[in-house]
Amino acid sequence: MSKKKRHERTRAQESSNAIERMYITMRHLFNRGFYKPMGVSGETLRQSLLLLRPEIYGSIGDEKAELEGLLYVIDRLPIGIEECTFINLTSDEGYANSHFKPIIPPKRRRNCYRIDAEQMNIEITRGRSDIYDILTHLTFLFIESHKISNRVIIDENGATTRDWIKLEKAVTSAKKLTQPEREIAITHTANILGRTFNELTNVYSKFATPKQPERLLHIVYWLGKLAIEEKINNNKRTVTFSPVLRERLGHHIHGEIWANTIKETLHKNNLLERPIHIISANMHSVMNTLFAPSALKSKKDIFEVYESLSQKESESLRNKVTREALLNGMIYIKDSSGTNIDVQIFDTDKIDASKIDIKTNETVLKEKPVVFVMDYAFGEQAYETIDELLKPYTAKGKDIHLNVESISIMGKAGILEGGKGDIMIPTAHIFEGTADNYPFKNELKKEDFEGENVNVCQGSMITVLGTSLQNKDILKFFHDSTWHVIGLEMEGAHYQKAIQAASKVRNSINPNVKVRYAYYASDNPLETGSTLASGGLGTSGVKPTYLITRKILEQLFN
Repeated sequence: MSKKKRHERTRAQESSNAIERMYITMRHLFNRGFYKPMGVSGETLRQSLLLLRPEIYGSIGDEKAELEGLLYVIDRLPIGIEECTFINLTSDEGYANSHFKPIIPPKRRRNCYRIDAEQMNIEITRGRSDIYDILTHLTFLFIESHKISNRVIIDENGATTRDWIKLEKAVTSAKKLTQPEREIAITHTANILGRTFNELTNVYSKFATPKQPERLLHIVYWLGKLAIEEKINNNKRTVTFSPVLRERLGHHIHGEIWANTIKETLHKNNLLERPIHIISANMHSVMNTLFAPSALKSKKDIFEVYESLSQKESESLRNKVTREALLNGMIYIKDSSGTNIDVQIFDTDKIDASKIDIKTNETVLKEKPVVFVMDYAFGEQAYETIDELLKPYTAKGKDIHLNVESISIMGKAGILEGGKGDIMIPTAHIFEGTADNYPFKNELKKEDFEGENVNVCQGSMITVLGTSLQNKDILKFFHDSTWHVIGLEMEGAHYQKAIQAASKVRNSINPNVKVRYAYYASDNPLETGSTLASGGLGTSGVKPTYLITRKILEQLFN
């Protein structure tokens, strides 16, 4: 083995150990009930994250601030969190019935409540993966905040640089900034962050909200201000876990409520004993595939129709399709369990097959199958929800087993041998950090997508503990070694574990249930500039999403 190879393997092993340490530490801190991220108790998390240097967090280890990583994290945390000294992770403890207004981060569905000027409560209803996600993001945020304080504190008495004084003046000013004033403030902020005026100007609007156009300045100021408080007055920021959260976690409380609501709805509509096809996907692609042709009667190519439906300004078109679906047997269940997973149930007996533009088989449709679509789960939550859903339903003291014929999982994932918008067909899921692996017979094959003008790869996929912890060394090892991993995502192993338990161990569903997994690439973490922090897929995600949806439905109806 060459010296270079030996070094590469060692770096992958170091990174792997860092991830393991982070998870053990997070579990320990959770059991303890509180910790101070920038104190002694948070040191292992900080050191591990700095050793790991995940791709999403870019230049976390450098002196200069990381802008794309900051934007990625801020989009997934509640607005105003940078101002809070106390962050409390709670279960669903009744805040929805209070005067507190829920704050929902734009890129992560979770209810957060600003209790007072110093405290933010974040509701955890999606299991451990949610906690790992938040703690990793907070560790990044506080490391960045200390970079700011290191650049602005001049002496041990807390005197600060001229740049900081000017930024403070701009942020605390009651009047709206003019363009010259904004550019002056950006100049000082760029100095504080160790970035150029140009770099800050390019990301400035991405941080802005209609209510807070100068939000980037606000975030930098408050992160720096609280870090200065920590250094000068030892006023450390604290993360706490509520006793109720610690007691409830891992008990499937939300998943059970969610699954029971669904089974009650199926029972009430006499659908429980029909053939059921479960699809984990978004809340638009199955509905649009089934109803857009009849609702919109467009002469355009069907993929152009899908693309126009995904545009922000196409709300009236989307409403038309939804109306058509509701009139033709779709039942929509808005989540009230706290899982944040909405559901659509399609009764094919009420759908006119001649209006669907995909091939259907009369014999299959005579059995009146039910297509059940659930929104994406998050990490370990995938196990909780599917595990509860596949249990028998008890009515009048009798157990009714669900007649589940297939389970299809469509999602987005990071790709290791291709680019954004490509499709991945897994043959097995490997669970990161454990020796667990889940091989299965995937009903979807690479050949199914031949002639569709899209790049498809097939192989093993790794289910990671958190996308924000991945670094090139680990991913390169998984890709280049005999694991031959083609991509990474967060739910596959959890879904498969629940499916295998229900079909092979508990015998609550058909032991030969058909499974389908397909993912489209949202990023390539091995390519600089193509990580999740570099932004979304835009319309390039439309074709792979609908191609996978159409292939799944084609198989269900034939």
